[in-house]
Amino acid sequence: MNDRVTIRLAKEAMKFSAGHFTIFSATERERVHGHNFVVEVDLQARMQGNGMCFDYGIYKAKVIALCRELNEWMLLPMRSPHLRIETEGACVFACFNGERIPFLQRDVKLLDVANVTLEELAAWFLQRLGEDREALREHAIEDIEVRVSSGPGQSAGRRASFVE
Repeated sequence: MNDRVTIRLAKEAMKFSAGHFTIFSATERERVHGHNFVVEVDLQARMQGNGMCFDYGIYKAKVIALCRELNEWMLLPMRSPHLRIETEGACVFACFNGERIPFLQRDVKLLDVANVTLEELAAWFLQRLGEDREALREHAIEDIEVRVSSGPGQSAGRRASFVE
């Protein structure tokens, strides 16, 4: 009998609203806009012998906390080859293709991603959920898949294995 189980976390609180723009090339980008993003997580783990895998309330709380980190920010990528970030006083400027796009520093969250896309947001969540390797081992979690959606019918997922 297979003792592997997939726990899907898709709670109402696993969402965030944020502004962004996608960079398509050195000369083309979207206009600034926002989405109500939704996050879902699948945790594949082994049964522990007590009729359950682990207390998945722990991971619900982690995903909700990560969503809160991104909620109501203008998200800018720090690793884009086409975007330069400048700070001047209380302002942050996103410098793209000869433009200096101004934002108030208090409204901007810089992310360690190449672009603020569904793909990169899913990778950001996956990286953060995979940071505590000891907890993953303790909970017998072998794989994590994260999906981020910007609306019905449009999402991206990233998956990683944590089996050693």
